[in-house]
Amino acid sequence: MNKLFAGLTILFAIGFLSSCAKKNVAYQSSGKMEDFSPIYNDYDFLSAKAKIVIEEESGKITRGSLNLRAKKDSVLWFTVSPGLGMEAVRGLITQEKIQIKDRIGKEDVNLTFKEFETIYGLKLSLELFQNLLWANPPTPFDYKDRLIRVGKSFELTQVRDQVRYFSKVDVNSRKVSELVSNSLDDRGSLLASFPNFQDVESQPFPLEVLYKLAYQLPEGSQNTIINLEWNSIEPHSNPLSFPFRF
Repeated sequence: MNKLFAGLTILFAIGFLSSCAKKNVAYQSSGKMEDFSPIYNDYDFLSAKAKIVIEEESGKITRGSLNLRAKKDSVLWFTVSPGLGMEAVRGLITQEKIQIKDRIGKEDVNLTFKEFETIYGLKLSLELFQNLLWANPPTPFDYKDRLIRVGKSFELTQVRDQVRYFSKVDVNSRKVSELVSNSLDDRGSLLASFPNFQDVESQPFPLEVLYKLAYQLPEGSQNTIINLEWNSIEPHSNPLSFPFRF
């Protein structure tokens, strides 16, 4: 299940990547954010590809590619391939549940978000996945949150549903540059780093991403590191299909 769960957590790092030879352009802000107003990317549908490296606690390193299709606020669909055109994992995430078909290990997942939290100690949602993918604050800003300006970043601390989130939002990109998340019962944690951004249709999207996750499995706590290199994104105005079945 460790390998399968690592495949799922790749979704934290899904950018809208393509293997095309399209050259990345660094995002240049037109002005600094003086008041707290992060950018939330605008899109309807996306298809994408990414190169990923997964480092497991055992020392095993897996390299491969990821394909993504997305409909905003509705569906995240993905496949993971270790190479040679072989599909290892196919998954579908909706507002209600997480479904994963493991074609190699045969360890399928068909869980609601609540069931997933009970088993793995991580509280997830489609909205949280989207925000982590696009380097947004994990949840919308609220008056009860702690927000301060420190140098070139806004530092935002939020507590939602027994999870504490600490985000640094860069005043230039108006995107999250670093995120630390811990469940208050110490069952799961996440660190995400977004060191740079690319310009896509005048919007900032992450270029490289590092994720470090700690989570619970039946055999004990586990740690996984995921590195992503984002090459390009391809938004679509026309609907996409999301084929999935067990």
